[in-house]
Amino acid sequence: MNTTHKITFVIPSRNNLEFLKLAYQSIRNLDTRHEILVLNDASIDGTMEWIDEQQDDDLIVYHNPGPERIGIVGMFDKGIEMARTKIIMAFHADMVVCKDFDKNILKHLKPLSVVSATRVEPPLHPDGPEKIMENFGVESDEFDFEEWYSGSESLKEDKTTEGIFAPWCMYKEDFLSIGGHDELFAPQSKEDSDLFNRFVLNGYNVIQSWEALVYHFTSRGSRFNKHSGGAAGKNSDEWIQTTTKNGRNFIRKWGHFVKHDSLM
Repeated sequence: MNTTHKITFVIPSRNNLEFLKLAYQSIRNLDTRHEILVLNDASIDGTMEWIDEQQDDDLIVYHNPGPERIGIVGMFDKGIEMARTKIIMAFHADMVVCKDFDKNILKHLKPLSVVSATRVEPPLHPDGPEKIMENFGVESDEFDFEEWYSGSESLKEDKTTEGIFAPWCMYKEDFLSIGGHDELFAPQSKEDSDLFNRFVLNGYNVIQSWEALVYHFTSRGSRFNKHSGGAAGKNSDEWIQTTTKNGRNFIRKWGHFVKHDSLM
C-alpha cells in the first residue's frame, strides 16, 4: 500500500471549535497534505466564522445552518459522499493525530478492510484493553503538541489487533457498498456499533494499528459537550435521551443489546 495516498478526513463538528482547531492543526502537521472535510452542524460557537477564515484549498466545508442539528449519522454519510479521494477516514472533532499517523494507517489498508487508530484518552471513561490511558489534557487549553508528539512516540507499538473504533479508515466505495449508516440511529448513539456489525457480517477485515495513535479528549460531540449541558465526565441530558432511545432501537433491529468483544 502506498503510504502517501491522500485521505479525506471527514469531521462532523457541532460546537467543538476549540477541539476542532487542534484536530485540524494535527492533520496539517502530517507530511502529506490530505483533504479535510468539515461538516459544521448548526454550531453557535464561531465554527462557521473560523472555517471561513481559513485559506486552504484542501479544506472542504458543508454547513448546516440549523437551528436543528443533523447529527453524526447524517453528517458522516454526507461527508463521505462529498469526499474527492478514494480513501476516507471517519474522524471526530475532539481527536488529535500523532506523527506519521497516516502512514501507519495506510500501510495496513486494502480493499474490503477497515483500519482503526488506537485512542489515547484521559481518565474520563473506564480503562480497557483496546485503548491507552494517558493524560495529555482534559481541556483544549491544557494540550501541548510537543508533549503529545514526544509522549505518543513512547506509547506506540509495532503491532495490530482485530478491533474497530473511531477513527476508522477505508475505501470510499467499500463504505458506500454497504449503504452507510442506518438512519434508525440518527442523530447519534449506537450508530457505530450497528455499522461495525455490518462491516464484519460483510466479511471486511477489521484492523487496529497500535502505531497510529490519536489523542481523544473523549465524547465532546454530545455526551460531554458543554453547549448541550454536559461537561468533562458529565453526561448531557441530550445524550442520555438519544442513547436510551437508540439502545432500544438497537435491540429491536438486532434482537439483543450491543455485544462487544474485548477489543471492540
